Amino acid sequence: MHTIICQNVSKVWGLDTPEEVLAIDRVSFSVEPGEFLVIIGPSGCGKSTLLSMIAGLEPPTAGKILHDGEPIAGPSPQRSMIFQQSSLLPWMSVIDNVAFGLELKGVNRKARHQRAEHFLKEVGLRSFAHRYPHQLSGGMQQRACIARALCLGTDVLLMDEPFAALDVQTRYQMQKFLLDIWQAAGKTVVFVTHHIDEAIFLADRVIILTARPGRLLESVTIDMARPRDVMSSEFERHRNLFVEHMRSEVVRAFEEQELVEMMDTRV
Repeated sequence: MHTIICQNVSKVWGLDTPEEVLAIDRVSFSVEPGEFLVIIGPSGCGKSTLLSMIAGLEPPTAGKILHDGEPIAGPSPQRSMIFQQSSLLPWMSVIDNVAFGLELKGVNRKARHQRAEHFLKEVGLRSFAHRYPHQLSGGMQQRACIARALCLGTDVLLMDEPFAALDVQTRYQMQKFLLDIWQAAGKTVVFVTHHIDEAIFLADRVIILTARPGRLLESVTIDMARPRDVMSSEFERHRNLFVEHMRSEVVRAFEEQELVEMMDTRV
């Protein structure tokens, strides 16, 4: 059984208003259990919108999204969203942040702290359990967010450019860390990025969306053994393939934005 199925999914913002915008148009794909799927596309193509609909944070305007065969009607602890900026609660310690989902489920303090400590150890943050988010680096905060999702027992990690705000070296280390966690935990990952190298380094399969409205342009399996060498000829072959796929869509996205700006100045 597929973990996630999107069937002819469309999303219109501002429906039936003068500001109506078609963001996603009839997108269909599925995600296998344990698969690492990456979604890429030009800026404004609806990548984050699509991820929000899978999370249940936004309903589709048309089409269906299923998780384990059931329609997604809202957020679920089985699907955890990790954003570009850390979503840790600043007034809580790291261990209380990681255990927060269990607290909402009524798990007692001792039991939830024991489970949270286990996952903090898994992500290398056990010694920071009683620190506060502002005392952690950006990469450490994102590791804590991943620990929180694992602690809750989520099946699917939904990640919206989670490493975009990090410096290059930290981003690369976080990519390797995420792969280690994914391989050990066997979770399904749907990961949004605009970074081609990141997509190739991480993914089992990459879905490419067109410029807005986002339509499915291509689905590409990354047939490379892990760990992947970003300097290898095989990596370069995949990079060239994606650059070729993306070039015309990026140009179209810029042209559309320029047209919108021109219309705005005339109003």
